[in-house]
Amino acid sequence: MTWDWFNWLAPVAILCWLAAGWAALRRKNTEILMAAGLLVFTVFIIGLWVKLERPPMRTMGETRLWYSFFLAGAGWLAYRHWKYSWLLVFSTALASLFAAINLFRPEIHSRALMPALQSYYFIPHVTTYMLSYSILAVAAIASLVQLRKKDQADPRLYGFLDNVVYIGLGFLMLGLISGAAWAKEAWGHYWSWDPKETWAFITAAAYLLYIHLRLRDVRPTLTLLTLPLGFILLMFTWLGVSFLPAASGSAHVYS
Repeated sequence: MTWDWFNWLAPVAILCWLAAGWAALRRKNTEILMAAGLLVFTVFIIGLWVKLERPPMRTMGETRLWYSFFLAGAGWLAYRHWKYSWLLVFSTALASLFAAINLFRPEIHSRALMPALQSYYFIPHVTTYMLSYSILAVAAIASLVQLRKKDQADPRLYGFLDNVVYIGLGFLMLGLISGAAWAKEAWGHYWSWDPKETWAFITAAAYLLYIHLRLRDVRPTLTLLTLPLGFILLMFTWLGVSFLPAASGSAHVYS
């Protein structure tokens, strides 16, 4: 299973996911389409793992694979429970976008892993982060939907939002904690205020702010706006920090 296989498998998964989003809008069954897309991605990830003889999590392109997979899966599970068609449309569209980016910019490199990555923290750290990113993407679009309702806010949607943020933040904190333990093992200290670590802290603070504002029953518009802001910070932490001059020597920059 080489990366070239992705050129054949990814379009199949993308078509399945986009068709499932369309089916959700038309109140049709999405089970077969979503399962087929996720199965294709699962087969490729397993095959790539075997071929590389290491977890495919080292480069930005490899983490995009996991993000696409988790986002499609999280969106599907949430849709099955809450039945919001826009939720599946958004999650499948964004998952397809990240999969499509990898068609043109795969960023898959050698089998080798640097010593610091040969740790049992490697897999749980990356997977919990990618899972949290996927769940919090769902929270961002749900908050925008709620903002559009203005004076006709949906209490059920607020319940959905709160649950999604709690779960997403929980996985985000697991990623932070496992990363700190990994840093202690690899470099001798839990936290060094590296640019990536600093922005990760800021991102987590944005979601804690949402919870604080909800508990204090602050103005709904202000409260809801913290979630799109948090998602922007999250994407910057993942994709944008490496472009900062201060991050040139960071141990967290994908290569």
